[in-house]
Amino acid sequence: MTDAKNRRSMGFTLLEALFAAVLIGLAIAALLGTSSAFTMKNAAGVDLSTAEFLIEEIREMTASEPFDSLTAYDGQSYNPPIDVQKNLLEDFAVFTQQIQVDYVNASDLTQTVTGPTDFIRMTVTILKNGRPVSSASWIRARL
Repeated sequence: MTDAKNRRSMGFTLLEALFAAVLIGLAIAALLGTSSAFTMKNAAGVDLSTAEFLIEEIREMTASEPFDSLTAYDGQSYNPPIDVQKNLLEDFAVFTQQIQVDYVNASDLTQTVTGPTDFIRMTVTILKNGRPVSSASWIRARL
């Protein structure tokens, strides 16, 4: 009986070793899945940050433009995108800036109207490889 106890205390049984290997395998699989999810979320965050930067480039570019010239931007699309000084941003060629300009009702800025008014809404949409990433709108008034 002593020999059986000595053999048992000297190592793991085959079943214990298999159980440990399964637990380690599950832990590694969970870590790989988590790492992949974090990488995808990080890439989406980078895309969103880049899109906000490209929206701000258009906002700053049009901020100094006279009110009456803003409608000329309606329907404009820039690929590669442009910066404040209208320089091409070749490093961001997978992104596209799309601009939409609408006249809005003076008493309800959410309502689009067809004729000229003293208020316009500028909307910039950023696409990456043809898919929308972000969009922002702002109101400009004739001063």
